[in-house]
Amino acid sequence: MRALIVDDERLARKELTNLLQEFQEIEIVGEAVNAEDAEEKINALKPDLLFLDIQMPGKTGFELLESLDSVPDVVFTTAYDEYALKAFDYNAMDYLLKPIEPDRLKETVQKLINRNSKPKATTENNPQKLGPSDRVFVKDGDKCWFVKLENIRLFESDGNYIKIYFDNYKPMIHKSLNALDEKLDDRSFFRASRKHIINLTWVESIESWFNGGLMVVLRGGDKVEVSRRQAARFKEMMSL
Repeated sequence: MRALIVDDERLARKELTNLLQEFQEIEIVGEAVNAEDAEEKINALKPDLLFLDIQMPGKTGFELLESLDSVPDVVFTTAYDEYALKAFDYNAMDYLLKPIEPDRLKETVQKLINRNSKPKATTENNPQKLGPSDRVFVKDGDKCWFVKLENIRLFESDGNYIKIYFDNYKPMIHKSLNALDEKLDDRSFFRASRKHIINLTWVESIESWFNGGLMVVLRGGDKVEVSRRQAARFKEMMSL
């Protein structure tokens, strides 16, 4: 795994680098001193893993993740245990409290090895697009989630926000549906209407609807109307 260490403290970066030398599975490809520096290096180096401090001058670690389209595996390194625990009651990845204990780091690395040993779906025909295996970071208030796109069944526009449907959650993010639509792989996600993008793998049934449109029922019961304008394209995509 190619790892990037993001921390504004030089000694903290050095300590973690020394600890990680024990693990052949981890290759440190770079260090970043703040969120802006990290964003540039993430785009250039394409790491599989971030060791990320939360509280840094300028943008926080959370704000860095919100700026990324696709989020690598993330291990937070933080001195703020209560803050980390509160934020990640909702689908925590992993976090290490400073000073980092070698045994605790070993547990974390083993989790990462186990996770990355599972085969991943790819978007090889559209490498610039976000596909089902990509993970996104969602923050709504003090609740945070790392969500694989394959688990998101529906995106719904709500003013200047998007409501994201996964599991029993419906958090809101400040983003336009048009901007999101441009980034999603259209083999997996379909723009049903001005207000909705649906995950095609979640479609359970399709019914005829008013004025030549369609009503799509997703697994779990959510219903989404496909506009007349999009109905023909939708039928073509969903047929053999």
